[in-house]
Amino acid sequence: MSTEPEPAHEDTAAAVDAGPETPGATSGPAPGAAGAADEDGAGASDGTARTASSPAADADPGSLGREADGEDGESSGEASGEASGARSGETPGGQPESAGAEGDAAPAQVSEAEAELAAQRLERERIARRKAEKQGPIEAGGKLSGTAADLLAAVRAVESGEKPAATVFAEPAPAPRRAAPEPARPPRPVAAERAAGPVGPTPEAVQAVRRVLAEGSAPEALAPQAAALLGEGAEDALRADPWRLLRVGGVRPEQADGFARALLGAACGPDDERRGRAVTVWLLEQAALAGHTALELPLLTAALAERGVPDPDAAVQSALAEGEALAFQDALEEPGARPGGAPGGSGTAAGADGPGGAEAAEEDEERPVRVLIGLERFALAEESLADGLARLVNSTPKQDGSAADWERAADAARGAAADLVRAVAGHGLVLHTGGEASLAEPAALLRAARALGLRAWAAAPGVLGRDRFSALAGGAPSAPGTPDPGRPPAPEDSDSAGPAPAVTVAGLLAGTEGPGRDADGALDLDLLVVLDAPHLDVEAGALLVESLPDGARLVLAGDPSVLWSVGPGRVFADLLAARICPQVASRLPDPGPLGELVSGIGIGELGQVEAPGKEVVIVPVRDAGEAVHRTVQLVADSVPRAIGVPAEDTQVITPGHGGAVGTRALNAALKQRLNPGPGRFGGFDPGDRVVHSPVPGRVLPGRVVTADADGLHLSCAGEDVVVPPELVERTVRHGWALTAHQAMGGRWPAVVVVLPGDAVRALSRPWIYTAFGRAARHLSVVQGVEQALPRAVAEVPAKPRTTRLPVLLAPQVPTD
Repeated sequence: MSTEPEPAHEDTAAAVDAGPETPGATSGPAPGAAGAADEDGAGASDGTARTASSPAADADPGSLGREADGEDGESSGEASGEASGARSGETPGGQPESAGAEGDAAPAQVSEAEAELAAQRLERERIARRKAEKQGPIEAGGKLSGTAADLLAAVRAVESGEKPAATVFAEPAPAPRRAAPEPARPPRPVAAERAAGPVGPTPEAVQAVRRVLAEGSAPEALAPQAAALLGEGAEDALRADPWRLLRVGGVRPEQADGFARALLGAACGPDDERRGRAVTVWLLEQAALAGHTALELPLLTAALAERGVPDPDAAVQSALAEGEALAFQDALEEPGARPGGAPGGSGTAAGADGPGGAEAAEEDEERPVRVLIGLERFALAEESLADGLARLVNSTPKQDGSAADWERAADAARGAAADLVRAVAGHGLVLHTGGEASLAEPAALLRAARALGLRAWAAAPGVLGRDRFSALAGGAPSAPGTPDPGRPPAPEDSDSAGPAPAVTVAGLLAGTEGPGRDADGALDLDLLVVLDAPHLDVEAGALLVESLPDGARLVLAGDPSVLWSVGPGRVFADLLAARICPQVASRLPDPGPLGELVSGIGIGELGQVEAPGKEVVIVPVRDAGEAVHRTVQLVADSVPRAIGVPAEDTQVITPGHGGAVGTRALNAALKQRLNPGPGRFGGFDPGDRVVHSPVPGRVLPGRVVTADADGLHLSCAGEDVVVPPELVERTVRHGWALTAHQAMGGRWPAVVVVLPGDAVRALSRPWIYTAFGRAARHLSVVQGVEQALPRAVAEVPAKPRTTRLPVLLAPQVPTD
C-alpha cells in the first residue's frame, strides 16, 4: 500500500526512476499502457500534468517522474495556486478545459477558467512588451508618467517660450480627498461551460492525431490533449518527432519510446537527437512539478544518463539550440560576502574603474558559478517577477494621505498592526509574517488604508483563504466548511471603514473579481494585500506584480512555516531571505491548545498539550483497514457527539490520493456512510461533497446539486457551476478527504488527519504544520507512524527548491 507522497517534498536528485529506458529493446511497454488502465491516467480526474500509474511508479514514490497520485501531482486539488492558475494551459497535461472536447464549438457562456486563461495570455503579452521596450533606445523622459511626466512637459514648455514660468509653476489648489468607494463585488461567472467559438482543436485535427496514435499503439484517449498541445499540424509533428508525445501529461519516456519504435521501426534508437531533446524537456517539466524553476546542469545530465541518453551534454545543447530550454550562469556567493552582482549572477564589482578596480574585476571573474538549465516560461516569469519587485522597492508610493494621517492611523492600531501601517506608509513592498491570529493585522491595515481614501483590496490564492479572511474582516463566508469559530477577534477599530474587500488572485487577474483594470491595463487599486503568500508560485507572482500600477503598494502576508506553493518557486521564502524590504513579524500567538501545538511544530517540537476540552485527540491504528474504519467513525459519530461539530464541518486530510488510505479510499468509505448512492452521474450523487478544479492548481469546494445533459451541476463557493460531461472525470473529485495542499488556505471547526503506517516518507515539518493548522476547534490524529511523527517534526524540514529569484534580487539588497 502506498500513500504516494507529494513529489514536491522529494529531493531533486530523485527526478528519475532508477534504470535507463532505451528504445532499442523490443519488449518495452506500449506508450500509455499503464495510463490507460488506471482511473487517473493521462488526462484523468486530477486535471493536471500527471504520470500514468504503473507498478514501477507505485514502487518509487520518490520519483519526480511519478506524480499520478502524489499530493503535488494533483493540481486538481491545490488551493494554492492560482498561482497555479497561472500555469494552466501551458504545462503538458494542463491544457485548457476546452481541449478535452473534440470539436465542441457550440457558442456558450465564457467560463471563469477561460476568462482566467485569456487574462493570463494578455498579461504575458504585456510582460513581453515591457521586456522588448527595455532592449530599445529610451527617449529622454519617455519612461516618466504621472506627476513626473507633467513636470517634464512644463519645463520644456517654459524652455521653449510657449508658456511663462509663473503660469506653469503656480501652486495648484489642493484637490479634495476622495472617499474610499464601497466594496462592490462584480457578478461572478455562474458556469464552467465551454468557451464560445472554436477554442480547442477541430474534430478533424483530433481524428488525425487519433489515427497516428493508433498506428503507434498509443491510447487514442490522448488525442484531444495531443492535438491541443501540439497545435495545427499535430499529426505531422508526431510523425516527424514521435517523442513529442512526452508533452502530453501522463506520458513517460518509456511509453514515448514504445510509440517511437512503432512509428520509426529500425530508425528508432537511444541516440536519436529528438529523444534526447524531448527527455531533457520532460525532466525539466518534472522538476517544475516538484517546485524547481531550473535544474543544475550536473544533476540534469546525470538524470539524462539514467534515462538511457548516451550523450547527455549533446541532448542539453540540442534543447538549448532549439529554444526549448535556457541556460544561466549564476555566481555563487562566498561565505560572508556582500550580496551583489548584476541580475543573472554576473556579479561584477562596483567601482571597477577606480583604484583597485582591475583587481576587483579579476577577482569577480574567478568567482565560482553554477550553471542552471530551465524552461523559458519559468525563466521569463522569474525575471519578470524580480523586475516587478525591484520596481516596487525602488519607487515612491503614491501619496494618498499626509504623513500625519498615516501616523494617526498607526497610533489607532495596536502592536504589530501599527508597525505594519507605518511600514506601508513609506514603502512599496512590505512582508508580513505570522500565524492564524495575525490575519487581524492585515485586516486592520486595509481598514486604515480605506479610511485614508486608498483603493485597498485583499487577495488570497484560493477560495478557502478568501472566505476565511472575509469572515474575519466582517463579511460572511461563501463556501461550506469555512466558518472558523476559533478565529481571533477583530481589533476594536474594526468598524472604521467597513469590511475589507477580499478576492481570489485568479479572479483578480482575470477581472472576474475585484476592482478591474484601468485604461493602461493595470489593476485599478492603490494597495494590494496578498494573503497566504507562501502559496504563490513564480508565474502567479509575476502576473501580480506586473499588473500593479505605478505608485501602488504591495503587502505579502503569510505563515512561512506552511507548505510552499504547488507550482514552481518559493517566492515568499526567497523574499524573506533576500531582505530587500521591510518585514513585520506578528506578535499575536494562536490561541488555545491547538495554537500551542501548532506553534511548537513550527519550531520543530511536537510536545504534549493540555486539552481539557478534547481539542486534540490521538487515535493509534495498526493497519490501513483500521485507519479507514476509525476515520469514518470519527467523522460520522464521535466528533459530532463529543465535540458538537457536524460531519459537514469536519475535514479529513491525508498525505496522498492513492493507496489504501488515500483520498480515493477515504472518500469512498465516507460517501458510503454519509451520502450513500449508486453514483449515477459519473460516480456522483446529489448531496455529495466535492472539490472542483476548473484549471490545474485551483480547488473550489462544493456540493453536487443535480446532473442533466448539460453536465454536473455544483454549488461551489456560493455560485452555481455546471461542469460539462467530458470534464467531470478530470476536474471533479469527492471532497470529504483532501490532501494538505488541497486544504491550504482553509480552516474547519474539526479536522481528522490520517497518517497510515506507510506515510512516513510523505511526512515533513511543513506538511504536519499545515495539516494540523487547518483545525479551529478540534483535531483528531489517526496515526500508525508512531515515532516517525515527532521525528519528522524535529528532523525533516522543507525540501530545498532550486530557484533563481535570490540571485535576481541580489542587486536590490541594501549595501549599508
